[in-house]
Amino acid sequence: MNCNSTPLALVSDREFVATKSSFGDDSNRFAPVEAASEEVEPLTPEEQRDRHQLELKVGQAFYQAGKALAQLRSQRLYRSTHRTFEAYSQEKFGFSRRYSDYLIAAACAIENLQQMRTIHSQERLNEPERFDENNLSTLQARILPTKLEQVKPLTSLKTAQQQWQVWNQAIEAANGKVPSGRIVSEIVAQLKQKPLVLDQDDCQVGDVFTLVGLEGTQKKYNGCFCVATELTDLTVTVDVHDATLSVKLENLNEIASSDDKRQLPQTLRRVRRLREVESLDRGAANVLKDLSRRTNLTPVEEGLLSWIENYYRVTE
Repeated sequence: MNCNSTPLALVSDREFVATKSSFGDDSNRFAPVEAASEEVEPLTPEEQRDRHQLELKVGQAFYQAGKALAQLRSQRLYRSTHRTFEAYSQEKFGFSRRYSDYLIAAACAIENLQQMRTIHSQERLNEPERFDENNLSTLQARILPTKLEQVKPLTSLKTAQQQWQVWNQAIEAANGKVPSGRIVSEIVAQLKQKPLVLDQDDCQVGDVFTLVGLEGTQKKYNGCFCVATELTDLTVTVDVHDATLSVKLENLNEIASSDDKRQLPQTLRRVRRLREVESLDRGAANVLKDLSRRTNLTPVEEGLLSWIENYYRVTE
C-alpha cells in the first residue's frame, strides 16, 4: 500500500471532527440499547476468538477505508470520472484531500503495527517461558488500535519501529488495555522531546522524502518533496525546489513508491535548473512551486514542465 500522503500535522482537530460523520458516526441517530435481561452465557474459546476478531473489524472500519483509498489513489481508479484524486474523494465520499491522506496514513500505521507484531510474536515463540496469557508482551502482540483517534498520533512518526515502541508503551500505560488517543499523544510528545540521533538505515544521501513538521521560516516547505544531500549526527541537509535546508530526521516523511523515489531526484534537478532562470515568468514560477509538492507527475504536469523547459531552452 502506498503510504505517501500530505503532512498530517496540517489536519486540524476541527476538520477531523467535522469529517467523522462521513462514516456514519452519529450518536444522535440511535436510541440507547438496553442490556439483555437474559442470563449471560459463556463462550467457547473458538467463539471468544471469533468475537475478538469481529470486534476488531467493527472498530477498525477506518483501516479498511484507508486501505481502499490507498488502492484507489495508487491505481488512479478515479480517472474515468475525475481528473484528480482530490476531486474524486471530495465528491464521492465528502472527504477533503488531507482527510483522505490521513486515513491512508492511519491504515499504513496499522499495517506497520501488524508487521512488527508478527516479527516480535515469532521472537517470543522462541522463548516459551515468557509466552502466556497474562504476560504484558503477549497482550502487546494481540492489541491493535480500534479507533481512529488512537492512530492519529502514530501517523506523525516516521518509522514502524517508533510506532511500535510508542504503541506498546501506551498499552503499558493503559494497564494492558487498548489505550486512549490521549495516552498515545502524550507518549509521542515525550518521544519527540528526545534528540533523535540519525540512523544510517533511516536516511542516506540521495534518499527522497516529503517534509513535515517544519516551523518558522521553513514552515512554507511542509509538503514539499526533498532529496538528502548531507548527513550529520542530528540533522539532514536537503535540497528543495528553491533552497537548501537543514532539518531533523523527524521532519522527513518516507515516500513509499519505488517509482517515485527513482523519478523525484530528476524532477527536482529540472525544477531547480529552471528556478535559476533570471527572467522566469511569474506563471512559470507558480507552476514549478506547485510541482514541488507533487510526488508523482501526471501526464499533464509532465507536459507543463517540458513546455517550460522548451520555452526557456533549459534542457538536459
